[in-house]
Amino acid sequence: MSDFDAIDSLLAAVGPEAELPAPQVRQDLRERARLSKAQVARALGVSPSTVAGWESGRDPAGDVRAKYAYLLDGLAAKFTTDTAPVTPSATETAVAQTPATTDAPPASPAMPEQGGEGDEVEALATPEPCVLCGRPAAHRVAGFAQHLDPADCHTNAAVPPVQPKAASAGKPAARTSRTTPRSSDHAKGPARRAFQEPSGPKDLISEAVQAALAEHHGDVEAATAALLKRAIPDAMRLLDETRKGARYDVIAHPWIPDILKKQTSRGADQIWEARPKWTRAELPPGRHEVTALDINGAYLSALKTHLPLGQLEHSTGLPHDRRRAGVHLITPPEWEHDDVLPNPIGNRDEPGPLWVTEPTLRLLLRLSGPRYGLCAPPEVHESYTSGATENLLEKFRIALKDARDTAIAEGDEVTLEYVKAMYSKFVSTMGESNYNRELYRPDWMHIIRSQAFSNLWLKALKAHDEGLTVVRAMGTDELHVIGDWRRVFPEGRGVTEVKVKDTYTAGTDADDTMGEERE
Repeated sequence: MSDFDAIDSLLAAVGPEAELPAPQVRQDLRERARLSKAQVARALGVSPSTVAGWESGRDPAGDVRAKYAYLLDGLAAKFTTDTAPVTPSATETAVAQTPATTDAPPASPAMPEQGGEGDEVEALATPEPCVLCGRPAAHRVAGFAQHLDPADCHTNAAVPPVQPKAASAGKPAARTSRTTPRSSDHAKGPARRAFQEPSGPKDLISEAVQAALAEHHGDVEAATAALLKRAIPDAMRLLDETRKGARYDVIAHPWIPDILKKQTSRGADQIWEARPKWTRAELPPGRHEVTALDINGAYLSALKTHLPLGQLEHSTGLPHDRRRAGVHLITPPEWEHDDVLPNPIGNRDEPGPLWVTEPTLRLLLRLSGPRYGLCAPPEVHESYTSGATENLLEKFRIALKDARDTAIAEGDEVTLEYVKAMYSKFVSTMGESNYNRELYRPDWMHIIRSQAFSNLWLKALKAHDEGLTVVRAMGTDELHVIGDWRRVFPEGRGVTEVKVKDTYTAGTDADDTMGEERE
């Protein structure tokens, strides 16, 4: 079977090769042929989101470009009338028959079905910002303000602000007002990821593992290496599969404020993730056995977090809105419990305001509330936020978790390593990375990482509240404690369980102390 047989099956009764037409023409040709993005993606061996990216301004390269041009030319030829002039190519004819796209408005965002099962439509007495475009909406759908009529939703009309200057010590960044829109460095317009295909989900993970083992004749090491190399595109394909039927679009390449962009090619942006790196200064008198606990699937669990749906919008002087998520410039509160618990914002030497993510802000607000009363509320100076949901990646997370659980139960180390690579690389490459160009959301990357740090901090708090002595908290998955930890945390390899990483003795007269060698 040749490389183009799958495409020929799509064209069916329909013929010469041509250059790629304009992005809007590509979409028009596909829609006129009543082909879904998923059908085209399967024929070309890519994900539906890649097809969506081609239709919003990005161009394919290499062999897949030739195949895509072949498909488009065939579709254009199908719609060319018998009386069309012979001189222009089929694609040029299609372009001539399609409305001009230079100044064409972007397609309206996909809206939820009204009156569908589980959808709750609520009329608002006072309009609220739409989670997709930010303009006043008169209704709330499933708890989120939204325009019911797609024609009223102007996703690209939300105007981003001028960037604030970097905050100096003790002084928040200058307040800003809205002005001319700025486009993303990665796309001319927001690429979207929401696919409403009628077919059910497939077990992409097990199929990929079986195919890799078959290709390498049962060689576990070779199959695992091959699967790890394709973990990123496979994770994106799984994301597309789990997003079928989703209520909300995912804007994959939104406009990003400067605070979320790297200051230099090898530098970092301005977001503080609150990564813990804490060791208790003094232990109780005597020798103690310390258990280093390993928190399973830290990044996998952190996929359940409040993620902004659309383009981030700037605000100042507003109280925290739990229906929105993003990044916030705050002055953190004083922390007076460093002798028994790590600071929730991590180790930070410089005083003054800093940009933190949604999980860090929510953790500080929680700890400042009446239940804990461990600190004062943080002072929020300004924010970049969008309407949010905690379940945006939930089906994706569950698919990975179920595959992981099954692999552990069956002793399938190939699948286990493959799944771990999928979720860890998914998180690490969604920022400014050359390895994943289908999704550019540095805000998500920071939020998911910070959620993992927040989860670890809450485990430290639980250990402390249950009478354990917290000795050390490191990164996303390492917690050292003294005491009967099994009555506090279940032991095992599941994502809700912990396992022992190491045991050692520490304290007065101990041969092994809490020195730098254990960091």
